[in-house]
Amino acid sequence: MKTVIKYSLLIIFGVLLISSDKRPVHILMAGDSTMADKVLTKTVKDSLTGITTEVPFLERGWGQLLPEFINQKAVVKNYAKNGRSTRTFIEEGLWTDLLTNTRKGDVVIIQFAHNDGALTKTERYTNPAQFRLNFIAFVAEIKAKRATPILCTPVARRKFNETGELVPTHGEYPEIIRTVAREQRVPLVDMEKLTSGWLQKEGVESSKKFFHKFVPGESPLYPLGLDDNTHFNESGARIVAGLFVKETQKLRIKSFSKLIKK
Repeated sequence: MKTVIKYSLLIIFGVLLISSDKRPVHILMAGDSTMADKVLTKTVKDSLTGITTEVPFLERGWGQLLPEFINQKAVVKNYAKNGRSTRTFIEEGLWTDLLTNTRKGDVVIIQFAHNDGALTKTERYTNPAQFRLNFIAFVAEIKAKRATPILCTPVARRKFNETGELVPTHGEYPEIIRTVAREQRVPLVDMEKLTSGWLQKEGVESSKKFFHKFVPGESPLYPLGLDDNTHFNESGARIVAGLFVKETQKLRIKSFSKLIKK
């Protein structure tokens, strides 16, 4: 009887080992609202009747659309959250959660700066020196896990001047990320440059259709309208995810290239 139990336990243990080996590569994402997964609907309550209805929520982060480009060898785990800076991502334990679930061979994509540079929002602001140290720490901790870090500069905001030129809005933060990537010898996808080129090519009017915008009365969620030049709708997020994927192919990031759909 003991022998039967012993062999049964060995079989179970063997099955568990085989199952663990079949774990797909994880593509883990750390970032802010421009990358984050968004809910598909939101609830609106009628102020007169009290009746609530579910209304489509059309904002999308580019990380939410990235799975469309990934093959069956990998899964995307998006830890990006609205309003997060490198500092709050760490303080709230999001980075610890991501790192705990990172294994050898995984890929970790990191994009911050939108909220780090928000001087007036002290609850999320990260000064440039600390921002740099946070990125260096991110890289070191991912390397220690024998995973691949891919650093990203922040996506561009849709801000044009009076002559139709796109205006940079992230200050010195993108250059800090570029410098860290160069010094630490890790891949960099320059999302600021890529999305700036895309938006400039589209132009002032045409670029509007890729952002989370509504005229007054168009959506019950925004009765007075919404003029959002930071967050994408689905079509915009899909283009941005595509720009990211295409750039990784140009850079020949082996650990990521094998995960892209052919």
